[in-house]
Amino acid sequence: MAISNPSKEDLVQEQILQAAKRLFQIHGLYKVTMDDVAKAIGKGRSSIYYYYKSKDEIFDAVIAIEIKEMLGAMARAVNKATTVEQKINAFCLAKFKIVGEKRPFYKTLDVGMDADAMSQFNQTKIVHHNLIMQQEGALLKQILNDGIEEGELQVMDEKKQEMIIFVLLSSLHGLKRELVIENNLEAIEPAVAALSHVIMHGIKK
Repeated sequence: MAISNPSKEDLVQEQILQAAKRLFQIHGLYKVTMDDVAKAIGKGRSSIYYYYKSKDEIFDAVIAIEIKEMLGAMARAVNKATTVEQKINAFCLAKFKIVGEKRPFYKTLDVGMDADAMSQFNQTKIVHHNLIMQQEGALLKQILNDGIEEGELQVMDEKKQEMIIFVLLSSLHGLKRELVIENNLEAIEPAVAALSHVIMHGIKK
């Protein structure tokens, strides 16, 4: 099957998003303008508006790529594992790893924001958070369904699966917050192993 080369429009969009990401990381989302993005890729502002209607639209596109990269890394880690417990453990560790790698980008986004901008940004973060939870949940659901089909897990209805997924993802967010606050990132692997084991205890056949 032939692999199609990216079109000129695809390449320009990639340039826009890469430049915007660099600018967001250096200056924060609030201070970057469409003019800044256009200047960074050597084009006029009208060229940017041809592809994206606003800076917020560019930011959403940048975050969509970040989410896709994160989920891709997690899926690859899961696919290398064999048992359900190993897959859950791989899922969690991959998430921690890529979140750590992307932390420099995310920690500077709210630099220089006033109260109104911060309020709007927090609403945007909720939207992105829900999207991440939805996609991570889909990956976890596939892990559970595969485990059920292979006879490794007990049969579970939709409601129980959703609750297990919610508990696992919520626990992960709590672990991340506490370990970062305590600056104890060395505890990630044993903490994730313990969480995976506890989850498995309640769902294994």
